[in-house]
Amino acid sequence: MIVIDGKPYDIGSTNFQNLEQVFTKVVEDGRLEDRIVTDVMINDEHFTEIYPHQSEDIDMADVKSVEIVTMSTDEMAVEVTLELYKVVNLMSEGGKRVAQLFRQADDAEALETYQDLLEVIRNFLRTIGVLRDEYSLKDNVEYTKAAEELNELFTEMSSVLENEDWILLADLLDYEFLPAVEKWKKVIKLIRDDIRAARR
Repeated sequence: MIVIDGKPYDIGSTNFQNLEQVFTKVVEDGRLEDRIVTDVMINDEHFTEIYPHQSEDIDMADVKSVEIVTMSTDEMAVEVTLELYKVVNLMSEGGKRVAQLFRQADDAEALETYQDLLEVIRNFLRTIGVLRDEYSLKDNVEYTKAAEELNELFTEMSSVLENEDWILLADLLDYEFLPAVEKWKKVIKLIRDDIRAARR
């Protein structure tokens, strides 16, 4: 028996040898169009592939039930914006921590944490960019301002980093980076509003 989002799904009388063939049929039938699979249950147990195409190795003779749970791409986008709020808080905490380490003259740890912070920010901006390109229907002035401010700040911080002026870098993090990061909360809200508007 196959269930997709709580509804039985009839795949006809085709004899499927393995689980991968079932998944392929579901996709070919267009059942996952504009949807993202969030959960798969096989015989009432969670299933996650440990290695690529593991589902090919699962014999359908051993499968009594398959349940697929999905979410629309729009719903997923809204969920992502909620997670991005947490990332903004993470960036704030990271900025405070790096500034504190530089002030304590723990330069090695501060530089390592700073690199981690930069990676988080890069991923954050990439995700925001994708959401904006996909869903924002209007030119988002707040986004442009926030992105430009962060860009200018990182250019300044890079030159301060080259000069190894750790106290100035701590000041930039405390007094310019933290307020700049807070502005992204408003941007996220605006993008979420755009996603919701696009769903109507």
